[in-house]
Order: sequence, then C-alpha cells, then structure tokens
Amino acid sequence: MTTTDNSGDVRLSGISKTYGAFTAVQPLDLTVPQGSFFALLGASGCGKTTTLRMIAGLEEPTSGTVHLGDQDVTGLPPYKRPVNTVFQSYALFPHLDIFENVAFGLRRRGVKSVKKQVEEMLDLVQLGEQARKKPHQLSGGQQQRVAVARALINHPKVLLLDEPLGALDLKLRRQMQLELKRIQTEVGITFIHVTHDQEEAMTMADRVAVMNAGRVEQLGAPTDLYENPATTFVANFLGTSNLIEAEVDTKSGDEIVLKAGGGKLTLPTGRCSAPTATGGKVLVGVRPEKISLTHADDAGEIPAGRNRVTGKIADASFIGVSTQYVVDSPAGAELAVYVQNVDRDARLVPGAEVVLHWSPAHTFGLDASQDIEAGAEEAA
Repeated sequence: MTTTDNSGDVRLSGISKTYGAFTAVQPLDLTVPQGSFFALLGASGCGKTTTLRMIAGLEEPTSGTVHLGDQDVTGLPPYKRPVNTVFQSYALFPHLDIFENVAFGLRRRGVKSVKKQVEEMLDLVQLGEQARKKPHQLSGGQQQRVAVARALINHPKVLLLDEPLGALDLKLRRQMQLELKRIQTEVGITFIHVTHDQEEAMTMADRVAVMNAGRVEQLGAPTDLYENPATTFVANFLGTSNLIEAEVDTKSGDEIVLKAGGGKLTLPTGRCSAPTATGGKVLVGVRPEKISLTHADDAGEIPAGRNRVTGKIADASFIGVSTQYVVDSPAGAELAVYVQNVDRDARLVPGAEVVLHWSPAHTFGLDASQDIEAGAEEAA
C-alpha cells in the first residue's frame, strides 16, 4: 500500500558509519517511500544491518542525517523514534504468555485498557487462539509473528526487520515471507527489511537496495534488478548470470552487434550500461533460464534473429523441475543453462554438441572493466 503522501518517508542523507579505520557504511543517500516494503539486501559485512541500526537509533552515524517524514531524528534515542525493530532472536519474554508479550508496550506506556488492541493485533497475525500460551509452546514461525505483533501494537511509523526469518527452516521461511507481506499490506506502514537472502528480498519487497562494501550498488523493483542488473555484482548476487566477454562490432539504431567466441551477438542499446565505442569490450549477460538448448543436429530449426553460441555439454544435473546444464563454448567456459523438464531431449547428455540460443531482448550488457567474479563468491 504505497501512498503519494511523502510525509512519512524515511530519508537518509549522506549517512555513513566508520569504526576507527574501517568504514562500515560509505556516505549514502536513500529514500524509503512511506507505506512501502523495502529490503536492504547484501552479504555479511556489506553494511545493511549497520544502516538499519542507524535508522533505529542503535548506532550513531559518523556523518549525515536520518529523517522520518519532516522530523530529523538523528540525535534522538531509540525510544523517542517512531520506529520498532524485530530481531532474528525475537526476544520474547519467556515468563509472559503471548497476550502479555504483545500488551507489554501498551502497559509500559500506561495504557489501562489493552484487551481490544491486543486481540486485534493477535487476529492480524492469526494467533488469537494462542493468546494464553507461553512462547516456548509456539513454533518458530508463531514466535516470529508474536514479535511482529508486539512491535506493531504501538503503531510505529516504521517497522525495522533485522534478518527476522534467519532462524526458520526453508519451508517455514517461505510461508512467513508471504505472511509478513500480507501483514504489511494490511497495516500499510513502512517495513524496512534486512536480509542476505535474495529470494526473500524479491518475494517480499516493493523495492530492493543491493548493498556491497558499504555502498548501494543498485536500487529498484525486484524485477528491474533481476532483468536489468547494472553491475556484475548485482548480476551474480541476484541469481545466476552467464557473462560473456565480447567486443563491440557495429551499432545501428537501438541495437549493438558484438563479436564473441567467433560469432556475433545482438544487444538492445537500452539494456547496456557499458560504454559502446566500436572495438570496446562489453560483458554480455543472459540468465540461464532464458537460454534454449538445441542439439547440434537440429541447429537448422532454430528461428532466425536469435542470439546463438555453439558448445559442448560438460555436465547435466536433474533437479526435478528442471535440468541444469553446464556447457563449454568458444564464447565462455561453464555457461549455465536451465531447461524445464517438459519433453526433454534425451540426446542432451554430457559430451553432446549443442547450440545455445536466446532472444536478444533477454540480453544485457555490463562494463567489462568490472570484476566478473564480483557477487558470485558472495552469493555462494
């Protein structure tokens, strides 16, 4: 539920954090729109949790300001900021039942009649029937929802979530991703979520800031980041990318033709973030699931106009929904191709000569001066 009223936006201006000689967060400007579900995504040590803690008031910025709407809260202690934080540990009170855990914030503020508000909040997180249980009697996912209810009952302008699903198993984590998104949509307040899990960020967030070494590498909607990564780090951190070293051959209109591996590839100019002078180097990117794999004997059946490279299958792994192939090609070693297991060609086995082909529209171009390995090791 995003609104056009920006009076509740979270605005970070020139905010940074250093510890002695170590810079945890480089000076950054960031605006989180009111009512959005916003994710700070990155590997351990990238600065995402430090950024969150500066919004919460748990860390003092070395430079810059934090605004919540029109209010400069940079100098305010955590309890005076209209924000609440949910941590991975949940930090529930073990001696209090669920009702009293959720009521705690209201009682601390001196609210006398808490029953209606607590019951509404427990209904929101679908735990009304568990009100008189103790935390240890609940599952991890239920405890996590109690922590969210306790944080929301004071009606903060912003809810901060610091790796809140990290302690849950995979199936429960996926359920809770949808549950948190539902809760955020219903209450309509700003959620800022820190995670290292790409799938989690893409499932839940309206906008994602990918962080690396204390900087925001790229900011945008999950689809934009995945389909149009601006850097090799983002291309490799959000899923898997094949990056092929190529040289600019010609440019005409909205297309760039590149030479790679003895052949030619076409790239839309609007999907290239690299300099495109003739003879210049570009990394041509394509996601593994965008590529079709055809046995070399059937190469004549491939439609005209598609990008194509030849190769030989080095490895094949059946993983149920798809088969993941590794293909060695003059265009690049170990290209990844994911093929859905529907009418799979039995000839596509290690050693087979193949043609990889895909639509030019699914191709993106990156600056070849960047480190190709960037992001790949972080995401592993």
